[in-house]
Amino acid sequence: MKKLLGQTALYGLTTVIIRLFPFVINPIITRTFGPSAYSPYADFYSVAGVIAVLLTHGMETTFFRFALDEKDDRKLISTAFFSVLAVTLVYLFFTLVYRKPLAIAFKTPDQVDLLAILTVTLALDAFSAMPFVMLRKNERPLKYAGIRITNGIINFLLVVFFIIILPRYPEGIFSLKYSPEFGIGYVFVANLVASSVTFLMLYQELLIARIKHFSWELWKKMIKYSWPITIAGLAGIINETFDRQFLKFLLPEEIGRHELGVYGGVAKVVTFVILFRQAYSLGIEPFFFSNSKNKNAKEMYVKLMDIFIAINCLIVLFLSVNLNLIAKVYINNPEYYEGISILPILFFASLFIGIYLNLSIWYKLTDKTIIGAYISAIGVLTTIIINFYFIPKYGYWASTWATIASYFAMMVISYVWGQYKYPVPYNIYKNSIIILVTMVVSLAYYQYLKENIWLGNLIFLLLATILLKTENLIPQKILNKIGMK
Repeated sequence: MKKLLGQTALYGLTTVIIRLFPFVINPIITRTFGPSAYSPYADFYSVAGVIAVLLTHGMETTFFRFALDEKDDRKLISTAFFSVLAVTLVYLFFTLVYRKPLAIAFKTPDQVDLLAILTVTLALDAFSAMPFVMLRKNERPLKYAGIRITNGIINFLLVVFFIIILPRYPEGIFSLKYSPEFGIGYVFVANLVASSVTFLMLYQELLIARIKHFSWELWKKMIKYSWPITIAGLAGIINETFDRQFLKFLLPEEIGRHELGVYGGVAKVVTFVILFRQAYSLGIEPFFFSNSKNKNAKEMYVKLMDIFIAINCLIVLFLSVNLNLIAKVYINNPEYYEGISILPILFFASLFIGIYLNLSIWYKLTDKTIIGAYISAIGVLTTIIINFYFIPKYGYWASTWATIASYFAMMVISYVWGQYKYPVPYNIYKNSIIILVTMVVSLAYYQYLKENIWLGNLIFLLLATILLKTENLIPQKILNKIGMK
């Protein structure tokens, strides 16, 4: 547990920092560009997640699973790396060659250049995926953190330069002149440069992979394990971001562009909730596999689930009682404020998918990853049906409810199925009460008392103290000082 907490803290700090860069960048973008101008950014990057999953096709999780039995690290990393490399090169070639018809098919005929930039960026990120896995496997979190943070810094500084500094100099800087027509495209360029530098910084890890160490027999086994993970990951991304495509295709062009921009810009606030989940996931996945044979493994899973839910509920509660202030300060553009009211629903959707990811360990440990694909397919079907039928009437509100309905269904199905195949005695009653209380307080407060921030934070502190004490997350010395036993 101490080792897990140490690695999670370091990976978590790294994740928080690197996620803070795009998080801080977003207000710069929303302040500069209205929803319609912002929409290409939300549009393309909603598809980018799907492509990223296909390019890596589950090899990251598969690597950690096979590292338990495969003693030859060179063979394992080479097989995984060249699998990703081959898929990425095919994608890179066909996307660049057919970028114009692809842009037309996706209703972005005037964004061919942005499509090309994004294509190369995603290819570089895919090339870097397995080297990052090697850093995690070899427990080199400092190098991992250094490269990730450098990527974020470069991306942030370039966005500031292109969007804030460069427009102030009509004559240009370093022979560069700001082009209003290119606009949001500068954000794509910043991402491309940052990904290029990251790829170059991983050259030592890239040299580990050798084509002579590639094993067809091992690759067949890895693909058999990884393709259901790919389907599950693909379904997860579709659930998370593909509603932007529904907004674009199911609404009239101008309305769709506006709704897409508002929804994409406002949804970035959910990053507050996602940060903890991602930090936790980075440390927890290798830990789950390496400790799966311990006799007290299930007891540890129960405790970790309790902690995960408690901390997430506190994050959601704090955000909800301060949402009116946080969202407006963060977005910093009245054109987006109409969408703030969807955020409490998206916060709880993020909580549900986090619980699902914790529950999913049962089918990964039992090598039943196909079950994850089935569950994710149900989630995707829920998302598609709700978006398809209700977006024409309710716009991004339909996307909001589709997200929480999909994640809730996946969470419940995974729990029920898991208790049958790999029973873990989770504290279902206690955690359900905690989630329900958090939902009632958060939604009621935002609906009726959102202007009274002081009262909201007082309620938050009271519930936080009770919850942290219940989960034994407050040191006894502190409890003694404040008179609580």
